[in-house]
Amino acid sequence: MRASKGNSKGGRDSASLLGIGFDGTDGHVRLTRGKNFHLVGGSEQTHAVMQETAIKINEHVDRAGMRLEDVSREQISDICNEVRESYGQTDEKRLGEDEA
Repeated sequence: MRASKGNSKGGRDSASLLGIGFDGTDGHVRLTRGKNFHLVGGSEQTHAVMQETAIKINEHVDRAGMRLEDVSREQISDICNEVRESYGQTDEKRLGEDEA
């Protein structure tokens, strides 16, 4: 997932997480919009993981009493690492990959 930051129509900063899954081969088009996130594509499993990840990121931001727009790149990176670790994911083992 990637965090993007832009300027909304009202002149106030806005931010959104964008998740794109490329492993969907079953013919379904999966789209999910939520608080601060937009997700598209992926297999059923990948899309579900993207949804849960986006929700957990928002929960972390909310608990910190912040808005996504106010979170620095370093902070969002730390939050993403915490969420990834909660799944037991490391750089060597990506979500959804079968163990050898």
